[in-house]
Amino acid sequence: MRLINRRPNAGASRILAALPFALIVAAYFVGSAVRRAENPADKLLPSASSIVDAIDRMAFQVDQRTGDVLMWVDTIASLNRIIVALAIATAISLVLSIVIGLLPYFRSLFGSFVAVASMVPPLALLPILFITLGLGETSKIALIVIGVAPCLIRDMALRVEELPRQQMIKAQTLGASTWQIILRIVLPQLLPRMIDAVRLQLGPAWLFLIAAEAIASESGLGYRIFLVRRYLAMDVIIPYVAWITLLAFIMDRLLLAAQQRTFPWFSAARSAA
Repeated sequence: MRLINRRPNAGASRILAALPFALIVAAYFVGSAVRRAENPADKLLPSASSIVDAIDRMAFQVDQRTGDVLMWVDTIASLNRIIVALAIATAISLVLSIVIGLLPYFRSLFGSFVAVASMVPPLALLPILFITLGLGETSKIALIVIGVAPCLIRDMALRVEELPRQQMIKAQTLGASTWQIILRIVLPQLLPRMIDAVRLQLGPAWLFLIAAEAIASESGLGYRIFLVRRYLAMDVIIPYVAWITLLAFIMDRLLLAAQQRTFPWFSAARSAA
């Protein structure tokens, strides 16, 4: 049997999925042991006990200076920013992608502008946002929206253009108006694809959030990472990076679950393909 036709069973799939993570963890602790054997005071690759102590201190003990459990305060602050920003970016993208993808006049008006806007490095706009919007929550949310929305618009507009033309023609033949075509044909097919597009933008969204928090913030996961870096506190930085990765993964799984529950036909068609 050709390799392309061989499929692992459920147990093998789980083992294969866990293998890269196990190798990374093993490589880290081997490297940590080697470095600490040469220099017991090494801070670059802290030991497992140091990491556990840092997690306990940051996630389960009240900070004496602020009276807060720092990791949870940072997590709530960051999640609030990224969820609000993604909601705004998704709403804007949904409207503009339908307009650009479906209506030729608006495609001519906005298509090139959105294409150029998606090429602008969002982090280069960060100083401008801080100057014009201040150092508060607005500038951080705006950075994520500006970074994510143009890519979402282009992606979803292409999905609208790819919808079968025959469906549009048949709907118009039956007397459907533009609004009816949008509501009955475009939206049901675009929404599950929109969830996929948002999932792909989770990584960039977290990147923009961490960058904004690192430069100007008093709370947040990115703020804490860049605050403790001056002390070479890798035992704090590594758990925070792992926690950010886990949060992004959970958001991705929640979006996938919502897609499968709300649009089962889409998931079934994807599995069949």
